[in-house]
Amino acid sequence: MANGTIAFDTLSTSGQITGTAKSVDTDYVVNGSAKMWVNFTGVTTTAARDSFNVSSLTDNGTGDTTININNDMGNANYSGCYFTNANANTAAANFNNQHAGGFGSFTTGSCQVIAFGTAVVDSFQNLVGTFGDLA
Repeated sequence: MANGTIAFDTLSTSGQITGTAKSVDTDYVVNGSAKMWVNFTGVTTTAARDSFNVSSLTDNGTGDTTININNDMGNANYSGCYFTNANANTAAANFNNQHAGGFGSFTTGSCQVIAFGTAVVDSFQNLVGTFGDLA
């Protein structure tokens, strides 16, 4: 089977989508999409529930996790978002009582996140995404 290339500047639909937006410039798709995301628990065992472009998670200690990116980012100046329900170590917890979570170090192949409420804690629900250029 031969491999080939498909090149296009705009994606469009054949009309099944309602509303006014029926095409999008591919630059928006490439530049506006998350390059990595993960939904993971840090309670008992750090484990991904679902992910994209994540090779593994490293438990660095209480509330401190390194997310290892499968296909590296182009540089360490990418953007990220992180949501956690720190101090809520059960599935019944929700994000109504949002606690802080922050990024530690960024490298092209990983990013570190830390969950904290009144102290650094393991969190049941962690949602992380990165945006930027891939290498």
